[in-house]
Amino acid sequence: MKVELELCSREDKYKINNIYPLYLHDLSEIWSFKTNRYGIFEEDETRTLAEQNRVFDIWWEHPGVLFPYLIKVDDLPAGLAFVATAPYIPCPPEIDYYLNEFFLLRLYRGKGVGEQAVRQLLAQLSGRWELQTNPTARNERAQRFWRKTLEACTHGHYTEEMGHHPTYGEKISFRFSTN
Repeated sequence: MKVELELCSREDKYKINNIYPLYLHDLSEIWSFKTNRYGIFEEDETRTLAEQNRVFDIWWEHPGVLFPYLIKVDDLPAGLAFVATAPYIPCPPEIDYYLNEFFLLRLYRGKGVGEQAVRQLLAQLSGRWELQTNPTARNERAQRFWRKTLEACTHGHYTEEMGHHPTYGEKISFRFSTN
């Protein structure tokens, strides 16, 4: 399998837009998200996926500050990784990069694709990082993934502690540096 992480261009953003509802569907199991009355995973009156996709335009409006990555396997879209920098991060100012979203389609999980994508991401953006994940038992798979992946990618040089996200409340916060 050839795993590629590429900064997604505005012209190709529709690929991320196509994958994103699947990510929200997966998150609904962990966070107990429900759809609105139109079948969209949003709390407001968003009626279509096209309307929902406009929310993500911000990721292409701030190059060098917001980084929307597409994860590809054998040239096919397989996932996404959204990386933010200040002022779009919910963490302390000493953090350079915040992994806002990370998602792999189920077909590619458990095959080393995620770790390869993370390695490529960290090679592209050197600095102090934070990522957060849900601390509940419903999210044990992601917790194991991040512990294993960060152990491998940082040679065990990361910290893990309970933190607080301004929107989602308590989360496990992982911090590490790639300098």
